[in-house]
Amino acid sequence: MANALPMTLRMYRRLASGLVPLAPALIKRRLKQGKEDPARVGERRGLSRDVRPHGPLVWIHGASVGEVLAAAALIERLRDLNLRILLTSGTVTSAAVVAKRFPPDVIHQYVPYDSPRYVARFLDHWKPSLALFIESDLWPNLILAGAARRVPMVLINGRMSPRSFPRWRRMYGTISALLSRFDICLAQSNTDAERFAALGGRDVVTTGNLKLDVTAPPADPAKLERLMAMTRGRPIVVAASTHPGEDEMLVAAHRSLVGIFPQLLTVIVPRHPERGSSISGMITASGLKPALRSREQLPTAATDVYVADTMGELGLFYRLSPIVFMGGSLIRHGGQNPIEAIKLGAAIVHGPNVFNFAEVYAALDHSGGARLAETQEALVKQLGQLLADPAVRDKMQQAGHGVVAQLGGALDRTMTALEPYLMQLRIEMGAANA
Repeated sequence: MANALPMTLRMYRRLASGLVPLAPALIKRRLKQGKEDPARVGERRGLSRDVRPHGPLVWIHGASVGEVLAAAALIERLRDLNLRILLTSGTVTSAAVVAKRFPPDVIHQYVPYDSPRYVARFLDHWKPSLALFIESDLWPNLILAGAARRVPMVLINGRMSPRSFPRWRRMYGTISALLSRFDICLAQSNTDAERFAALGGRDVVTTGNLKLDVTAPPADPAKLERLMAMTRGRPIVVAASTHPGEDEMLVAAHRSLVGIFPQLLTVIVPRHPERGSSISGMITASGLKPALRSREQLPTAATDVYVADTMGELGLFYRLSPIVFMGGSLIRHGGQNPIEAIKLGAAIVHGPNVFNFAEVYAALDHSGGARLAETQEALVKQLGQLLADPAVRDKMQQAGHGVVAQLGGALDRTMTALEPYLMQLRIEMGAANA
């Protein structure tokens, strides 16, 4: 098969093979940066201490937290069919989310570095019966090796961003060699489907966005009760999944709003919790008083900004306030998924950069379920109006629920598209149990 590959992929495979001796140095550097789990670095080289379960094994791969959470409802459906699940991802934060939110029988592994040797070890050990790749985390050697072993491969929740499409179009030979290895491509939208088809994907179907069918995140009742007791009577704004450059704007907005709402509490939940200390320092330098959740601090009456720098607790803070600013949207990140917050009754405020969820935010803005704040001044204005008027919040919540109902259904459509492959796995299960 290698002879049929374009020159770019042949060169990539040679380079990836040649970089194996450098893997220890790479792992050492990433360990220093907190980007690897020291107890599990072997998984990056295709090694595992876990035993492959008996019977058909569905392998699901997603890059990080968002993709892993998008797969949650799908994994639940597959488990209902008595299928065993192997879930791979590439970040420490996603591994923490899996440990916190998924059943223990869902096996998590870090995806191996994309060297032919490491990939071969991984596939030799796990021998997946079906491979589902989420969105667009396309590792060439992983895809090529899986297809070479005749593992049925499906791209699910496929997304091709406006920025990525023209770049891949200039490398048509490379991307078509990868996309053509997937038996089917299930796209989030008609636009995504058109892009995948134009880039060489075969049997491309629009099934919708699985992230719109996510369930509301859980919350520890005792922790929620304690937080509500500590903040009772205070107006609260939750800033979810913020990125560098946004925290400063939110703190400035707090300073503008606190003159009108003297008891205002702003809760900042950074997308990457390791930034908590630096955010806290910035808040202190601005003259406000922070509290840091990772240090087991709770917001007191004197706390201006609560930095919730922990993993897997967004459900807690979404339940604390009906006003949520969605991060990743005031900078060129593309926005974060608002659906979980909406399902818990939030009125959404967001910045202009929401291309990762363009269809969702367009529908929310059109229906009145969300409000756009393009500037610092607009952010203050929109948050101020929501803090001042519960009736406006109620209307936004109702509109948001309507949009969620309208755009949902991707999970059912995805399961329908996967049915031929799942049928084959059921046949294999029956034969094994006979």
